[in-house]
Amino acid sequence: HQTIWTRDNLEVLRGMNSDSVDLIYLDPPFNSGRQWSAPIGSEAAGAEFKDAWTLSDVDLAWHGEIAEQHPALYGILDAAGVAHGKPMKSYLIYMGVRLMELKRVLAPAGSIYLHCDDTAGAYLKMTLDAVFGKDLYRNTITWKRQTSNNAVTRSFGRNADTLLFYSKGGDWTWNQPYFKRSAAEMRKYQEDEGGLYKCDDLTTPAVMPSRQFTWRGATPSASRSWKTDTAGLEAMLERGEIELRRDGTAKLMGWKRYLKDKAPGQKAQVIWTDIQRVGNTAKERIGYPTQKPLALLERVIRASSNEGDMVLDPFCGCATACVAAEKLGREWVGIDISPKAAELVRSRLRGELGLFYQGAHRTDVPARTDLGDIPPYNADINKRTLYGEQEGVCNGCLVLFPYRNLTVDHKVPQSKGGGDEIENLQLLCAACNSTKGRDSHEVMIARLEAQGIR
Repeated sequence: HQTIWTRDNLEVLRGMNSDSVDLIYLDPPFNSGRQWSAPIGSEAAGAEFKDAWTLSDVDLAWHGEIAEQHPALYGILDAAGVAHGKPMKSYLIYMGVRLMELKRVLAPAGSIYLHCDDTAGAYLKMTLDAVFGKDLYRNTITWKRQTSNNAVTRSFGRNADTLLFYSKGGDWTWNQPYFKRSAAEMRKYQEDEGGLYKCDDLTTPAVMPSRQFTWRGATPSASRSWKTDTAGLEAMLERGEIELRRDGTAKLMGWKRYLKDKAPGQKAQVIWTDIQRVGNTAKERIGYPTQKPLALLERVIRASSNEGDMVLDPFCGCATACVAAEKLGREWVGIDISPKAAELVRSRLRGELGLFYQGAHRTDVPARTDLGDIPPYNADINKRTLYGEQEGVCNGCLVLFPYRNLTVDHKVPQSKGGGDEIENLQLLCAACNSTKGRDSHEVMIARLEAQGIR
């Protein structure tokens, strides 16, 4: 259960059983329009990927698959194409079809964290809303990845990434994470035989006449009262919970609060500023162009999984999520199209954890065991491909239709020698199909033009 797959992640995901993964973290391409590559001479040298998208980069069948199974999602993708352009639509088609599979493989109590930036973050949020459901959105986490970004622009510096956090269901795994206490806060603590402590106020901002008395030479102000009565104060003193002055008189700020009895720190909020990026001289840096810090992945994995759970990273790159999962006692699966990922996880586990890597490296497509005899996945491949090729538009009247309202038609009818090859197929709405009848595509076009429809 420690496996790296070198293959297109969609193929691997489609071979995985449903409900088989407890936590998914993905750091996919951001649609940045850039070509990324690791520096020559670095441990990750040879790793590279293109982060620019056109319709030629996506399988046309994915268009139809999304339109068939997720009409609402396809509406979002189509709107993105109008608002932002076809590159964004292509990118979201690529991501959408994978997110559909990721939801399927996620266990009922599982969670998913999608790491992105502001390039496509708003569109990815809508995509996740459509796939997982808006009610299963949990947080948008902002990670301050660097102190400043001094690129010359007429706008504010972009120095943060986003993690979109969703659960599969309404009852999800959660282990509360905490921010570590700052050095300034720790300087407020002193130590005695009971450990580190600091003194808090023994009074409360509630006016209770029965607790506005003098005790051991100290009296609360007119607007405050002791936290408890005389007997309670004496009992606290006997238990060692109150610090007195050297002369034995009470201090209003004398309630000894031991660090060991407190929460580990402040509950983690949605702004993360305490995890630094992997700097140029950082020990964990291996030169991978989009490497994320181990501490970031450790926080995610601790919060949303337990020891022994299965963690999946379908864009594992330099395998930081896999290393963090191993370190924290989780099972894990990583998928990356580059063989370099398998090399990097092996070397990082040896170098960073002192382990001899025993996991598997596979290049095949796994076979699902939860469905019995699996029907051909692409049984409706022609319609899906045509829907993507025509972008949902009827090839007769040129009107956009939902997937279910279009039917496959032979441009040259079979009765006149037309074959089933994709080049002779098209999608038509019911009205255009009726207009065409058993005649050719060209005859249909002439009739539509005569009717003023085209």
